[in-house]
Amino acid sequence: NTNKRLRVLIAKIGLDGHDVGARVVARGLLDAGMEVIYTGLRRRPEQVARAAIEEDVDWIGVSILSGAHEVLLPRLRILLDEQGASDIRIMAGGVIPQEDIPALEAAGVSQVFLSGAPISEIVDYLIRESADA
Repeated sequence: NTNKRLRVLIAKIGLDGHDVGARVVARGLLDAGMEVIYTGLRRRPEQVARAAIEEDVDWIGVSILSGAHEVLLPRLRILLDEQGASDIRIMAGGVIPQEDIPALEAAGVSQVFLSGAPISEIVDYLIRESADA
């Protein structure tokens, strides 16, 4: 349904306290006409999964700089799946080494944007992927 506005939860999982990137992405998605919910800093995967389900989002965008992405992102996917929310898709961005991306994709992360990816690339990806859903 192309008339439905995309709902995206932007989340900071783990202990890193820097949210400039997350805020820039959130602003860009809002400017593109999407509905954006921002969780704030230092959330646990359980909190993010619960918020995503309560807010009935299409996507979770996780900004992660702490290096714990290999644990936290698969955990989030498992929590969503266990709670019947396997339709909620996950994208991630931040400081994630290129060589870690295949394992994250295998664990159910739909897309990883490397640090510095233009907002337009993220917006275009979400629109394209959501149209195919």
